[in-house]
Amino acid sequence: MLDCQRHLFNLPEDAHYLNCAYMSPLARPVEEAGLQGLLRKRMPADIGVDDFFEASARLRALFARLINAPDAARIAIIPSASYGIATAARNTPVQAGQNVVLVEEQFPGNVYEWRSLCRRQDLELRTVAAPALRERRGAAWNERLLAAIDAGTAVVALGNVHWTDGTRFDLEAVGERAREVGAALIVDGTQSVGALPFDVQKTQPDALICAGYKWLLGPYSIGLAWYGPRYDDGVPLEETWIAREGSEDFRALVDYQDAYQSGAIRYDVGERSNFILVPMLVAALELLLDWGVSNIQAYCAALTRDLIGEARELGFAVEDDDWRGSHILGLRAPPGRELARLQPELAKRNVHVSLRGSAMRVSPNVYNDGGDIAALREALRRAR
Repeated sequence: MLDCQRHLFNLPEDAHYLNCAYMSPLARPVEEAGLQGLLRKRMPADIGVDDFFEASARLRALFARLINAPDAARIAIIPSASYGIATAARNTPVQAGQNVVLVEEQFPGNVYEWRSLCRRQDLELRTVAAPALRERRGAAWNERLLAAIDAGTAVVALGNVHWTDGTRFDLEAVGERAREVGAALIVDGTQSVGALPFDVQKTQPDALICAGYKWLLGPYSIGLAWYGPRYDDGVPLEETWIAREGSEDFRALVDYQDAYQSGAIRYDVGERSNFILVPMLVAALELLLDWGVSNIQAYCAALTRDLIGEARELGFAVEDDDWRGSHILGLRAPPGRELARLQPELAKRNVHVSLRGSAMRVSPNVYNDGGDIAALREALRRAR
């Protein structure tokens, strides 16, 4: 069992931060990497040509290990999840009358692009509703999702877990069904990759897109995306010079090249060699790989086990254990009780969680301990 890693974070001793699904705190090694990157700009002559490439290559290699991807060149460095989604949408051929399948209350960054595509291309947008709130169960929702995918489906876009309550979607089954009908499976891994094991070779998505500032424990405004063979010959959102063949030779940059570097590097954001953000995300991924993602998931499961039991005794609805990621749980209040009534009790104890949709979202990580959970449990009792 992984031990609590709070000593690696600069969290205040009296803060019970159970809100990684909102934004992760920075670990000390990640902070240090950012500070060192900032200081490098003092003397630009010390930044060499290799510095534009080596850290980026290291970042791709680490993310490839994290998701069990055999080819790191399939990984693009992006500024946000919506950028990665937009890249996939731009390069997925569709025909009028086809449909795009989403799930209800999906994170908007993985909705607006598809709504726009549907309007432009005369597609049907199918939103798979969840079962009734007090009966929301992953098994039934997954059945509805599979039933919504048919011969007219062009795209299935969703996360591995639902961002409001951690409900898990069976991406292997969804991917198999998508491949049967020729649809692209676009996975937003922002709320799962880094805390829940993900294997691109088993899941076989067409694209996996992750913002870096949540469960990857990185800074804001940098993320990573893995693009499969469906997108090998696509057109990027930006025509960056560094994504071209031979860009390592700065003297020859005036000899313009139409050919891109291999794989998904063509989809990199401009100025991808950020000398602050890239080293920070490198440091974060090194920590995750050192801890082991399966160990992180097990740590969160053990930490919240008694909390879930007590919450259910108090009348809160919680997703079935078999259909939820252990790093995110949504507590839905009993009938007649407003979640807003909890906020004064949470604030009194300096407990940080989120209200998302109809759920109070609790999202611990390895910096949390039993004291954090005890403070939340006491708030739940007092708010009855």
